[in-house]
Amino acid sequence: MLEHAAAQQAPPVLRVLIGDDHRIVREGIKQILAEAPQVQVVAEAATGPEVLVQVALLQAGAGLDLVLLDIALPGMDGLDVLQQLQRDWPRLPVLMLSTYPEKQYAVRCIRLGASGYLNKSADPDDMLAAVHKVAAGGVYLTPGAAEALAQAVGREGKTGAQALSHREHQVYRLLTQGHSVSDIGAQLGLAANTVSTYRARILEKTGTKNDVELALYAERHPNA
Repeated sequence: MLEHAAAQQAPPVLRVLIGDDHRIVREGIKQILAEAPQVQVVAEAATGPEVLVQVALLQAGAGLDLVLLDIALPGMDGLDVLQQLQRDWPRLPVLMLSTYPEKQYAVRCIRLGASGYLNKSADPDDMLAAVHKVAAGGVYLTPGAAEALAQAVGREGKTGAQALSHREHQVYRLLTQGHSVSDIGAQLGLAANTVSTYRARILEKTGTKNDVELALYAERHPNA
């Protein structure tokens, strides 16, 4: 009777997939999640396409409750993976992990459908709290991310860099970091003329005339 009651009261196990290209990071996350007996890492993936394959396999079998997804993934950008997951599995929660500043990417991730955004250097307790909240259907935001989101909402009627599409924003970031059109094409898997087209749109939307002005624009708008 006691065993039956205990079984009834036991919380369901959360099945988690970790998508990150650094093994040491995945091991660290698994170690943190091991502190919560009701969380089980059922799969790992080191590339964007591998994440999509693993999710499809798990959803066709025992199911999946949460994806922990890095933004910078080889083969397919993490934000592109997020959008694909939103199309194929819209009810599957995704918690984005990154080393990028919250003010640069948290708002973009939430707008693309993520259920939360967490820096990889976050305290283990914060990561566990984020996992549980997102898996339960909530949205997890740190105070910094919540502030960035509130500011973005206040700037609706997007202008400048805020008006860039996801792909344009990727190109924008790389351009302002000093990468050439050919370098950007190689990193994103795009033809050079396609990158040039994105560059022209970016210059138009930001009101700049060349890469130097664009770099100055980025300095003046660090949270774009």
